[in-house]
Amino acid sequence: MLLQSKVLMADIQSFNALRYDPRQVSLADVVTQPYDKITSTLQDHYYAASPHNLVRIILGRREKTDNGENNVYSRAAAYFGDWRKKGILRQDPLPSLYVYSQRFTPPGSTTEVERRGFIALGRIEEYSAGIVYRHEQTLAKPKADRLDLLRSTRAHFGQLFMLYEDSGQIESLLATPNDPDVAVTDEHRVLHRVWPITDKRVIHSVQSAMSEKKLIIADGHHRYETALTYRNERCAVDSSAAARPGMAPYDFVMMTFVNMNSSALHILPTHRVVHSLPSFSEESFRNGTRAFFDLGDVDPALDAARATAILRESGRAGTSILAVTANRAFLLHHPNPNSTAQVPGLSIRQQGLDVVQLHKCLLEKVLNLSEESIHNQQNLSYVRDAAEALSQVRGANARANIALLMNPCRMSQVRDIAFAGEVMPQKSTDFYPKLLSGLTIYALD
Repeated sequence: MLLQSKVLMADIQSFNALRYDPRQVSLADVVTQPYDKITSTLQDHYYAASPHNLVRIILGRREKTDNGENNVYSRAAAYFGDWRKKGILRQDPLPSLYVYSQRFTPPGSTTEVERRGFIALGRIEEYSAGIVYRHEQTLAKPKADRLDLLRSTRAHFGQLFMLYEDSGQIESLLATPNDPDVAVTDEHRVLHRVWPITDKRVIHSVQSAMSEKKLIIADGHHRYETALTYRNERCAVDSSAAARPGMAPYDFVMMTFVNMNSSALHILPTHRVVHSLPSFSEESFRNGTRAFFDLGDVDPALDAARATAILRESGRAGTSILAVTANRAFLLHHPNPNSTAQVPGLSIRQQGLDVVQLHKCLLEKVLNLSEESIHNQQNLSYVRDAAEALSQVRGANARANIALLMNPCRMSQVRDIAFAGEVMPQKSTDFYPKLLSGLTIYALD
């Protein structure tokens, strides 16, 4: 429900979400990981799980006969309309905030933790307004794809992952003794639970508390900027927009809000794997790197656990990167203070990031990859799992030239970079676990 309000900081609204009817489908068979985490194998799994799996809408299969009239976007809109008509998706009768809990065991740990947040609508703001902050660069191609889907379906199927900061006040306001409406375990053994909150007094209290907050996008930069572009498109042609400025359905997008001070907020590293270089030599890389880092040889047979341990220990003293080739392994540490200072436009905060050191010194200067080729991922792939990254440079089937392993970025670094109005390279952070798509859906009409 969209209520007229004066924007102070974050403008949060309850809404009547569309949700899967559990009498018609099993939720475990229809919800998905975010679209950009769906591999071709996972896409096939989702297609086989249910004819109503959300993948058909958010990442449908392309067909050889696709054309301007019949394509992934037109089929997504047709599925969405059909499922609403048949009651597969039903709209909640009361405007709600949705408490969202995720119970999981972080990678590398044996202790289960719980991350809590809440799903609501958040007003779309230009970054220049100083209310919503980004921390990563975006790419044009994913935004064009998501914009075509939004134009066709006029709905948001996954939540943007947004961070706010407080001492736990908002979580306390949303505490409930009730059993969850939804409980589903995903393919990563994460238990997702949802509680609708319809009490108007609670909703108003949360809105009031959030009106003092600034927000950082944790995950969903491309979808946020897509929603912003779509809002501007609609405002340009909506004759009624002037009569109710800022209060149309397209002025808002679905978000999950999580306290950045939560001890259950986990960021994983995203490693870089470089492949298909026309010429590459371990010795040339080793010699070139010496201009930027202190360098030490490491056991080339190290496994993922040992690599992670070495990085963690070395990282206590500052920037540390582990470079692994087919036959060698090097620990890069104590960067030359002049190495990134020579790059125009980089602040001290940015220069201190491992991922910036990796991109500006190793990728661009030692391996001679252009910024354009990095953006287009011509010789570069991003890998979450250290074992997978190592496997791509070792063994008979290895095809990559070098794997560059990193420690995860710290939440304090994300906060400081974002609030300073600066950005990191793409794929700098990997918040874990991801928010499931399809738990709640926000239809614009």
